[in-house]
Amino acid sequence: MDDEQNKLPELKLDAKQARGFLSFYKTLPNDTRAVRFFDRRDYYTAHGENATFIAKTYYHTTTALRQLGTGSDALSSVSVSKNMFETIARDLLLERTDHTLELYEGSGSNWRLVKSGTPGNLGSYEDVLFANNEMQDTPVVVALFPNFRENGCTIGLGYVDLTKRVLGLAEFLDDSHFTNVESALVALGCKECLLPMEAVKSSECKTLRDALTRCGVMLTERKKTEFKTRDLVQDLDRLVRGSVEPVRDLVSGFEIAPGALGALLSYAELLSDESNYGNYYIRKYSLDSYMRLDSAAMRALNVLESKTDANKNFSLFGLMNRTCTAGMGKRLLHMWLKQPLLDVNEINARLDIVQAFVDDTALRQDLRQHLKRISDIERLMHNLEKRRAGLQQIVKLYQSSIRLPYIRSALQQYEGQFSSLIKERYLDPLESLTDDDHLNKFIALVETSVDLDQLENGEYMISSSYDTGLSALKNEQDSLERQIHCLHKQTASDLDLPVDKALKLDKGTQFGHVFRITKKEEPKIRKKLTTQFIVLETRKDGVKFTNTKLKKLGDQYQKVLEEYKNCQKELVNRVIQTAVTFSEVFKSLATMLSELDVLLSFADLASSCPTPYTRPDINPPDVGDIILEGSRHPCVEAQDWVNFIPNDCKLIRGKSWFQIITGPNMGGKSTFIRQVGVNILMAQVGSFVPCDRASISVRDCIFARVGAGDCQLRGVSTFMQEMLETASILKGATDRSLIIIDELGRGTSTYDGFGLAWAICEHLVEEIRAPTLFATHFHELTALAHENANEFNTKQMVGVANYHVEPGACDQSFGIHVAEFANFPESVVTLAREKAAELEDFTPSAVISDDAKIEVGSKRKRISDPNDMSRGAARAHQFLKEFSDMPLETMDLKEALERVKRMKDDLEKDAGDCCWLQQFF
Repeated sequence: MDDEQNKLPELKLDAKQARGFLSFYKTLPNDTRAVRFFDRRDYYTAHGENATFIAKTYYHTTTALRQLGTGSDALSSVSVSKNMFETIARDLLLERTDHTLELYEGSGSNWRLVKSGTPGNLGSYEDVLFANNEMQDTPVVVALFPNFRENGCTIGLGYVDLTKRVLGLAEFLDDSHFTNVESALVALGCKECLLPMEAVKSSECKTLRDALTRCGVMLTERKKTEFKTRDLVQDLDRLVRGSVEPVRDLVSGFEIAPGALGALLSYAELLSDESNYGNYYIRKYSLDSYMRLDSAAMRALNVLESKTDANKNFSLFGLMNRTCTAGMGKRLLHMWLKQPLLDVNEINARLDIVQAFVDDTALRQDLRQHLKRISDIERLMHNLEKRRAGLQQIVKLYQSSIRLPYIRSALQQYEGQFSSLIKERYLDPLESLTDDDHLNKFIALVETSVDLDQLENGEYMISSSYDTGLSALKNEQDSLERQIHCLHKQTASDLDLPVDKALKLDKGTQFGHVFRITKKEEPKIRKKLTTQFIVLETRKDGVKFTNTKLKKLGDQYQKVLEEYKNCQKELVNRVIQTAVTFSEVFKSLATMLSELDVLLSFADLASSCPTPYTRPDINPPDVGDIILEGSRHPCVEAQDWVNFIPNDCKLIRGKSWFQIITGPNMGGKSTFIRQVGVNILMAQVGSFVPCDRASISVRDCIFARVGAGDCQLRGVSTFMQEMLETASILKGATDRSLIIIDELGRGTSTYDGFGLAWAICEHLVEEIRAPTLFATHFHELTALAHENANEFNTKQMVGVANYHVEPGACDQSFGIHVAEFANFPESVVTLAREKAAELEDFTPSAVISDDAKIEVGSKRKRISDPNDMSRGAARAHQFLKEFSDMPLETMDLKEALERVKRMKDDLEKDAGDCCWLQQFF
């Protein structure tokens, strides 16, 4: 931002303007969430607390502040360039969810609000936000109407996706932690939530507000009277395409959700924009449609990007996003990751297509090349429907449409085992979409109406042959141009000046067509100039003059040009209106191409990793076990400083369905249990997985409780937060879920923590019976698996197994654990175990089953000079101590990685004269 700081626009207001503005500013209602900008034509300004917020957040200094006015009336102000305004708008509306954005235009004391936007309703800011950037995600606004009763709470939910133009309704019972609300907010990608004011103030709603905070959702309070159902069906009849009966039937099936939907219609002012009429879809949203994920699971599994990621491979989205289309593929991947599938057939259909593309490299590369030339059809259509687009957008749709035959012929080349599925999913729809009644008709419209030859000059105009009126005006324009050209030549010969070299013909806004000569030439023809011509101006660059003939022809030309422009404008509107009638076709096309793009992206990832991914076997939730052989964490292995050691995970019903995983704090426990969750999520999204072999019984939900301190809610102590999250697991989990718990009970005294962990384990094993990975430092918990247990355990539990993670890859939970850089000498410890007992805390990660006690990273005997060994062990010990003393929780990721690299380089240098140390590099 430093260069922006230097280019801070100057706040230029005279005393009178300043007084007028201050008097207006005082009349603005107080709204702590609103960040208000004022458009000063060349730059923007913000004032008062907004100015301080902007100076601190974006300029990182209050020296950017200026005072407007004097004395007690003085108002802190900051000026912002156009570029900076775009940066701030993107941050407020796309990254954060704690502010709304308002833009005012005017002058003096007369200003009016011209644009307003919220994280859920980007509305009029779309042009600013996506002018130079792809839209990665479509924001959704949800409205909730909670109805508290004796036995819990019924939730009425309505949602609107303003980009895709979809409305939805849902109604469900929820527990006191609002676990159902939370998984709905995650799956829908909600950015903003409306609640009735009265409900927000009630004590029961505090946990609901906490759920919104955890999901990074902005809370917007609305009057209870807005949650009304009067005229709702009538309003929906205007918005929703198709007849009113199905809409009426759908709405009548709900008790309180229609009120939530009513509040959304008025909040988003859908009825005030006629371009919405007949363009919305409405659907019933069911909580059981997809695997449910709460905000803790999304964080633990690093599903979506975070600002703190050191590189794109830190998140699953960043790693898996290899999409080629502009924007559309990214948005679909974003949605799929939040909505993993439950239907075995649908998962397998995605996997079949991925397999087809993995097996056929030439087809995959060919299709990806074609998709790179496909524009963001969804956004183009959206802008056309909103009348925010011109010929340029139509041409982009045309250029995408003419790529389709290439995509079709590439797919037709495929003759593998999934050819019937590819025909049904892609070839048949492509054929019907591109026939003469659909896209071919659109292509013909563009080819006859748009002057495609002019595109090379960057001009988008209607071809004059498209309309007789336009054609006549074009002919008239050409004829006048020819007459003016002849007059130019005639005049040059009359004045005895070489044409173009000495006598120039200019066309400008001030005088229209004029003659111009240099001041040097002027004395030669001064006599004729004064008698036969009208001199318009004399300047350094020469003398401009005209005569009655040129003036008359120039005026005529100007008039015809205006008529031609107006005619062009009308015809552009007509072409746009016709193009809008193809919106259904383009929406179907966008859906199909985005899906193709994401599945190709999965295939590209699976094939191009150093260790390729494999296709998982998928079984229904009540069948089969969860077996991951040679599994890796995809994001961790993608870091270039990692040498990842694969692990097996076998969750077997009745044997090891519940696993207690022990190991020291710096072991690889956390990575191991997370990678199981990540592999299952990837499989249910339809992707291959980083394993040698995988068999998965579909999970309807992943509950993850990993590492406190990831997100401390408003001063809730670590222990309280653990309790909150664990309580929601105990309430929401079923035998079809997957539960991942890491280091439970850390936030309390060892004894309490142990008692609590024990009780929860018992409940999970006996009541819920979900496959569970429970990582703990309480080694006593392993007693759960033994018949002859001590006083803690009086009965044998079925399906409990113990695993021990050998000390190894450090595991600090920020980003993806800084020190997964276990490239760090593989066996620093196997080696030193014999001699240096205190080095016991490091070695490669290997998961060891209690039954087997077979070590995966087995020791190798080495012969070394004792002095050399003790010197080396001491240096290794120093390295480990330096490492464990690093204040990881206060360092940012980049700094931590750089420090570790320096330490490792130093160790390697010192190994130069120590044979014992050399064996680790």
